[in-house]
Amino acid sequence: MGSLADPGELDTVAPPPSFDEFQRQTSLMTSCTLLWKELSDHFTSLEQDILKKAEALKAKITTLDEETKASLKVLEHRENSMNVSLSIALDKVVEKKRAAILALDDHDDEPDVAEVDNSTGLMLKLKCFCVKMDSRSFWSFLIMKKKDLDELRVEIPKALGDCVDPPRFVLEAISEVFPEDKRVGGNERNNDLGWACVLMLESLIPVMMDPVLGNERKLVTPSVKDKANEIAEIWKKSLDERGGIENVKTPDVHTFLQHLVTFGVVKDEDFDLYRKLVVGSAWRKQMPKLAISLGLGDKMPEMIEELISRGQQVDAVHFTYEVGLADKFPPVPLLKAFLKDAKKAAAAIMEDPNNSGRAVHFAAKKEQSAIRSVLKCIEEYKLEAEFPPDSLKKQLEQLEKPKNEKKRSPAAVPANKRTRVSNGGPMPPAKAGRSTNAYVSSFPVAPAFVRSPQHTQYPAAFPAYASPPAIYGSSRSPPYPYSPEAAPYPGTPVNYSPYGGYCNGMAPAYPQAYYR
Repeated sequence: MGSLADPGELDTVAPPPSFDEFQRQTSLMTSCTLLWKELSDHFTSLEQDILKKAEALKAKITTLDEETKASLKVLEHRENSMNVSLSIALDKVVEKKRAAILALDDHDDEPDVAEVDNSTGLMLKLKCFCVKMDSRSFWSFLIMKKKDLDELRVEIPKALGDCVDPPRFVLEAISEVFPEDKRVGGNERNNDLGWACVLMLESLIPVMMDPVLGNERKLVTPSVKDKANEIAEIWKKSLDERGGIENVKTPDVHTFLQHLVTFGVVKDEDFDLYRKLVVGSAWRKQMPKLAISLGLGDKMPEMIEELISRGQQVDAVHFTYEVGLADKFPPVPLLKAFLKDAKKAAAAIMEDPNNSGRAVHFAAKKEQSAIRSVLKCIEEYKLEAEFPPDSLKKQLEQLEKPKNEKKRSPAAVPANKRTRVSNGGPMPPAKAGRSTNAYVSSFPVAPAFVRSPQHTQYPAAFPAYASPPAIYGSSRSPPYPYSPEAAPYPGTPVNYSPYGGYCNGMAPAYPQAYYR
């Protein structure tokens, strides 16, 4: 057995705890405490995030359930209204059929085209063609009455309502020029009839509305919709023959896009084509509304940026207000940039030594057109507080001053004018041609030059347009008549067709086209 250790010896072996060891233990405890607090906060945050996401998910589920119930209710209403709508439509078809038979048997009441000189006669003539489903005669009569566009815009929807099959009637009427121009003569082909196509397609929209649901559902038969799809495909295939998207005429683009909207044959796979067509003809004020109707609302920011990069700031402003992106694309800086670009372009025209003596005139016209278009934007969108128009109006007056002075100046008397001198001198010779021995000058007669209306130049401005009515859910709409040959270049005057006023059958008042 070993001997027990002396207690005094044990006390001398175990050293007392040092201060460094104490600090080490304290630091370890502090680190553990901080780590515990960090982990506790982290798990608390996770718990709160999970609770928030759970609440958001519950709200979404509730919203989805409500939307599902609403959709089911709408579908049920649409299904229940189908029988009523079909009954009303069939009664109308029977009534129109009887009227057509009576009209075919009675030729005495048909008004003469030459006697149509008022709205009543115009309506009777249009109704006569529609009742008989005589689309060819209707088309021939329509293209001769372009000067009566305001009355046509009111009367054509009413007349189409008397057709047995309005969609088929319209497709047959415009088939002469859409989707392909079947006219043979060169002079006829130069006469662009896009305005008539768009007018008829627009006038068809209120006629095809469901009598119960209205614009929520269009009464288009499957055969008509298939025919409309076929026409759209033919037009798309003919783009290469027309020179591609860049060279296709704007009236043709407008007719094609309106055709898609009217018959509801928009395809998701063609959105890129629609976007290019809209941007290429963006100077036409109906394009923002057509873009929305074609389902391009999500692509509007990209389209606006593309227009700005191409120097079409005024068009970008119209697109911006159409989709409510004025905060993202402030209009005033865009309008100022447009004016700045117009001044640079005018200065370049004047400085170019290759330009003729009329360069000053062209440059002034371009700058005037730019100022007028900006003034119209300021007035239409109520931007007077942000962009006072007084300075622009004064600048416009200064640019127009030379033209006004030239108009007020008396015309100079021609040098060969026979005048009687007051001092008793001899009379000048009589005019050649009053006798067979009349004097004929040996100098060649100066040719009379007639300026060709080139749309890429800078034409005279049109009057300002006012704020138009709503179209496709919008508040802006320009006038229907337009220059069908116009090219999309700043300064080109064009007029446009309406989309609004279908529900009440009245033709809205439309403002004049704008200059860019």
